[in-house]
Amino acid sequence: MTAPVRIAQLSCGADYSGVQEEINTAARSVNGEIFFPDIALKDIVRDFDKFGLEVRSPDLKLAIARAMALVEGRVDADAVFIATCFRCAEAAIVRNELRRYILEHSKLPVVSYSFTERTTSGTLLTRMEALTTIARRRALLAREVQEGITLGIDSGSSTTKAILMKDNKIIGKGWMPTGEVLKSAHGVVDTALAEAGMKLSDVQAIGTTGYGRFLVGKEFNADLVQEELTVNSKGAVYLADRQHGPATVIDIGGMDNKAITVMDGIPGTFTMGGICAGASGRFLEMTSKRLGVDITELGPLAMKGMGDRVPMNSYCIVFGTQSLVNALAAGSTREDVAAAACHSVAEQVFEQQLQEVDIKEPVLMVGGTSLIEGLVHAMGELLKIKVVVPPHSQYIGAVGSALLASGFIKKDGTDAGH
Repeated sequence: MTAPVRIAQLSCGADYSGVQEEINTAARSVNGEIFFPDIALKDIVRDFDKFGLEVRSPDLKLAIARAMALVEGRVDADAVFIATCFRCAEAAIVRNELRRYILEHSKLPVVSYSFTERTTSGTLLTRMEALTTIARRRALLAREVQEGITLGIDSGSSTTKAILMKDNKIIGKGWMPTGEVLKSAHGVVDTALAEAGMKLSDVQAIGTTGYGRFLVGKEFNADLVQEELTVNSKGAVYLADRQHGPATVIDIGGMDNKAITVMDGIPGTFTMGGICAGASGRFLEMTSKRLGVDITELGPLAMKGMGDRVPMNSYCIVFGTQSLVNALAAGSTREDVAAAACHSVAEQVFEQQLQEVDIKEPVLMVGGTSLIEGLVHAMGELLKIKVVVPPHSQYIGAVGSALLASGFIKKDGTDAGH
């Protein structure tokens, strides 16, 4: 068994809130080992003064000193997990500054998280898995070219996608709403194979990602089963031809959202989640149903409207739906309501996720919601930059899986046995 990935924890309040064991459990489940960097008292005083951020909490002062010890190489680590209580404004400032400091002065992958007393190991699992993946598989994540014949399957919460690639070209695609996980996976794989004129036995390696990745991976005997944070970011920069230099990836999904900063094709810092489904693609699906249009028509409809004419509260999906009903009852046009819904989702992602990462251009919007023109426009207005939607953006997870799976093709010319 490989040695555990050493994850340095910089935190305040995890013990008091009772979530420390949940953090430890999540790390252990992906063969990670949480540790607290050991430093001397004199280092705390010196490093805190040197950092120049005035805080009162002793635990936050300790976190600052530990961060400096990591950056200066006085303590060895493979990754960093920064965690503070979501109720504390001072901790939120420190968490953000430490994340930026470590990212700018080291190559350590970083994830920051604001926890509550209800945080569970399951909530933290994908984040811990991404941290350990980046630490262990930097060489694999640096892969820029797909080789051989590989299949990528993205079993998402709302849709299931499959991509078949051969020698760096997409030759088959499959897409369908996620119903029964395995049935949906077989459906998209059959579609992709039929489009390419191939059989499953022709495939040399398979990669899976998404919520159903473990179940689908077992079903197809996958060579690579990997969380969506690293896979999606890889697929995004590959499709956008931005594998060198910085980029920011925004993925507004059906259940949660992801914001990832990438440097030379490798994720550096990332965040995921959301207060409620009102900040996700699910709210936009509900909006389209209320307006009596298909989700594919919502974007063009929103581009014809003025969102600032409609007050919208979608921090909660229930209140958001209430806002929709009230706006339509008051005589607002469908165009204005569509624009307001897109702006509301973009604004929440901006306030919740994008404050936890450093925005580096180009900004790439990916996933199924990137096809909603009004949402992309709203995000660009908030960021004051042009947002890029790469080709095949709804397939980024499947593309990333197919690309990375090619690293598992046997070198003797034989396939992986599918």
